[in-house]
Amino acid sequence: MQNIEVRVDEAIWASTIFPEGIVQRWFIADGAIAETGLKIAEICLEGALHEITSPASGRLTIVAAFDGVVEPGFLLATLAVASIDIGY
Repeated sequence: MQNIEVRVDEAIWASTIFPEGIVQRWFIADGAIAETGLKIAEICLEGALHEITSPASGRLTIVAAFDGVVEPGFLLATLAVASIDIGY
């Protein structure tokens, strides 16, 4: 197994003056399987919602609490993904 970190993209803050956002919603429950590219959370920043998508398929472990404050690069969750042995 390999763990992949899911972090808040710093680009969300490119056109804002506020240093913090709020975890508005989780779409996948802690411990559930997230699928690559699907929406797993929303971050609210200056009244705008920003989608966080899963970078891989795997078991989600939520780190950032609902309604919790987040900053650029903040760790939201981790994904436990199966390691692929390609036989080299």
